[in-house]
Amino acid sequence: MATDAPPPPGGTGTSPAQPTTESFVQVQESTEFGELRRTYRSFAFPLTVAFIAWYLLYVLLSNYAGGLMGTKVFGNINVALVFGLAQFATTFLIAWFYSRHAAVKLDPKAEAIKSRMEADV
Repeated sequence: MATDAPPPPGGTGTSPAQPTTESFVQVQESTEFGELRRTYRSFAFPLTVAFIAWYLLYVLLSNYAGGLMGTKVFGNINVALVFGLAQFATTFLIAWFYSRHAAVKLDPKAEAIKSRMEADV
């Protein structure tokens, strides 16, 4: 049983020239790549910490503040259910916010770096 995928149809089986290891290292050490990495980290890390704190608050309140979480908001809907559904809402909101951030700030910088590397080959 073969584990290698066959070459794509219509090709000669050879791939286009790839940048060298030295090119990748040079780009990685560039200020432009450093700025791209900083832009990503300044968005992703604080948002990740905030979401984990929000999730842990939900878990801790569920465990230690049963009276508060059991408080009826309306009908059979209690605070715990509202917080639980808010977890889903914030997950989707963060994903949407990140996709906008990436499209506006990260993708253009990454595409410029990629284009320059492909042009140098």
